[in-house]
Amino acid sequence: MEEITILVVDDEEEIRNLIAIYLQNEGYRVLKAADGVEALEMLRREEVQLLILDVMMPRMDGIQACLKIREQQHLPIIMLSAKSQDMDKIYGLSTGADDYMTKPFNPLELIARVKSQLRRYMKLNQVSALREDELEIGDLLINTATRGVKVSGRDVKLTPTEFAILELLARHPGVVFSTEHIYERVWKESFGQSDNTVMVHIRKLREKIEEDTRKPRYIKTVWGVGYKIENAF
Repeated sequence: MEEITILVVDDEEEIRNLIAIYLQNEGYRVLKAADGVEALEMLRREEVQLLILDVMMPRMDGIQACLKIREQQHLPIIMLSAKSQDMDKIYGLSTGADDYMTKPFNPLELIARVKSQLRRYMKLNQVSALREDELEIGDLLINTATRGVKVSGRDVKLTPTEFAILELLARHPGVVFSTEHIYERVWKESFGQSDNTVMVHIRKLREKIEEDTRKPRYIKTVWGVGYKIENAF
């Protein structure tokens, strides 16, 4: 089984170390960060499957960090906080956290919640990725090994560039990619300010996979921001 990595973010070293000991005893690989800034830097470098995130921290607190992380990633986030009021919990969950525990907490209960979130996360990943080389979103089926695409069972022929754009969006459902980001990830060169290349390819891609290009089901435009593929149908 592939090793699961968990990032523990708390400005108190004793708490970081305590949580790490319990997680490591369960066989998890543990990374540690002292605030939201360090956490974001670590997430850029490391593949992480779950995040334990304290709310009250210097430089960047857990709420700000959670909002930024949710712009790009959908890994489970368990928030820790000394605040126990219902409104504090609701606010924490509304920013994108999957679970919320108040301090002081029982480490064994935290481990149980970690396992629960990971089971849910792995199950959802199995739904969206039937195999390592296959992605399924609604009636759209993408095989990254054969570079094949089917819509409602119908084969769709895409150019290599169209496929690369579709794969990028499909691997990150719900995440909005700017035109600049798509261009630099697919063409692997700097984006020109007046370049409409991405827009042209998105239009051609929609013509091939959408039933109605005026009301696209898969590739959505987020006006003023970029494009995304919906993560639910």
